[in-house]
Amino acid sequence: MSLRKYSKELVDGPNQAASRSMLRGVGFTTEDFSKPFVGIASTGAKVTPCNMHINKLSEVVESSVNSSGGKGILFNTITVSDGISMGTQGMKYSLISREVIADSIETVVGCLAYDGLIAIGGCDKNMPGCLIGMARLNRPSIFIYGGSIKPSDENTDYVTVLEKVGEFSKGKIDEEKLIHYEKVSVEGPGSCGGMYTANTMASSIEALGMSLPGSSSQDAVSDSKNQDCINAGNAIMNLLEKDIKPSDIMTREAFENAITVVIALGGSTNAVLHLLAIAYSIGVELCLDDFTKIGKRTPVLANLKPFGDHYMSELNANGGIQPMMKTLLEKGLLHGECITVTGKTLSENLENVQPYKNNIIIKDFDEPIKEDSHLRILYGNLAKEGAVAKITGKEGTSFEGKARVFNSEEDGVKAILSNSIKAGDVIVIRYEGPKGGPGMREMLKPTSAIMGLGLGEKVAFITDGRFSGGTHGFVVGHISPEAADGGLIAIVEDGDQILIDAENDQLILKVNDDEIEERKSNWKNPIKKPKKGVLAKYAKNVKSASLGAITD
Repeated sequence: MSLRKYSKELVDGPNQAASRSMLRGVGFTTEDFSKPFVGIASTGAKVTPCNMHINKLSEVVESSVNSSGGKGILFNTITVSDGISMGTQGMKYSLISREVIADSIETVVGCLAYDGLIAIGGCDKNMPGCLIGMARLNRPSIFIYGGSIKPSDENTDYVTVLEKVGEFSKGKIDEEKLIHYEKVSVEGPGSCGGMYTANTMASSIEALGMSLPGSSSQDAVSDSKNQDCINAGNAIMNLLEKDIKPSDIMTREAFENAITVVIALGGSTNAVLHLLAIAYSIGVELCLDDFTKIGKRTPVLANLKPFGDHYMSELNANGGIQPMMKTLLEKGLLHGECITVTGKTLSENLENVQPYKNNIIIKDFDEPIKEDSHLRILYGNLAKEGAVAKITGKEGTSFEGKARVFNSEEDGVKAILSNSIKAGDVIVIRYEGPKGGPGMREMLKPTSAIMGLGLGEKVAFITDGRFSGGTHGFVVGHISPEAADGGLIAIVEDGDQILIDAENDQLILKVNDDEIEERKSNWKNPIKKPKKGVLAKYAKNVKSASLGAITD
């Protein structure tokens, strides 16, 4: 079997002399034309700490591919920063970037006939973007996580700063102290250090079988991450020789493994959105109810931020996620027969993994942090197509209160920071869904402000937008249908009674049917749609959050 399934059509024979001439111009030799071409997609950019080091990692990968018998070819795709754009109009572009990244990878690899693909991502949207691109292309592929940032010397991080803004608004700290946290909390390369969306997605991708064992927990700047990149060369050549493609790896069972690991780690709600989208791209049937089904049998084991005490770098020093995965496998909660990018099964990869030395970060199975999933899929008149709640149990499992309604994140944040939100309120921020935003902004700024004000256990928060992995509290997002599609959230009024019941998985607007019908008949969408550009294209094509906010 030829390892050059695609590249041979590009460069073989006299008729392709012009193509070879162009490639010689970028450094190809005659010998290179007989090697399999491996595209190396880098999300490196100096726009964010998550990705500032990735171009260097990509060069290590290139060297590794070349020394392993392939021809590595570097190219870049984009990245944006949730953390920098959080709470602004710029955040509308965040989820959209997932699609742009997938499109760009598909475009480059498809156009230039690469036989294999290695993608390196370091922030929460570029990782699923890379996986969606791999799924569409279905050529031997490996994902490499850029790695996690270490916490500051004061054990703080990006989320700390956001929560300190809430403390500042309440007068608990002065501006000088706030600026101090701003200066010390994010130092150097790497993704946000808790079990936020980046580390959640990295872990789920490893569990899915699409990254090398150990890749998901490594520090961004470390010998182990460098070795991860070195190992990628032999690994991609092995996949090419065995013709192991993403469709062989990303099976239904592999997605169940990924969901199980996300739950055990107490991962981000964004994993629901992204795993649904990746599954759709590879042709695997996955739905919201699968998260409920798997969640009933899977405990939360990880004492990791945002609702726990520890960072990913600490877990990495204690063995990473593999010992936990081995325990899940032994308990019958993972499918061990799933093939991975090593060419071996998950069971084979975990065979020699040693257990944790202690249970400080990953709890014993018989003493979990929560006996079932923290990710709850809620239904009811407010969410006929579903909503995603992040309920750890610390906040209780049920909340009923009076609605405080805002038609944008900015209006909600203004109310929170002006101390106008009271205990018992259910904050409703709407018209922030995939179409309505457009772009489905993350609500980390308002939820962090709530925590900083000391209201985390006293108020609830619902939205048709989404949350950061750094969000904690009594929160419900991804409400579908969204307000812009005429979902019931669009007609909620101040003072309405709202029930969030995470035991029975319900989200209910307690208004009588006649009143609801009258409000619906009088409703008009107040949001002006963008007329051109990427926001307009996205709003036109994006599907419901309940389907993963896909655009295909």
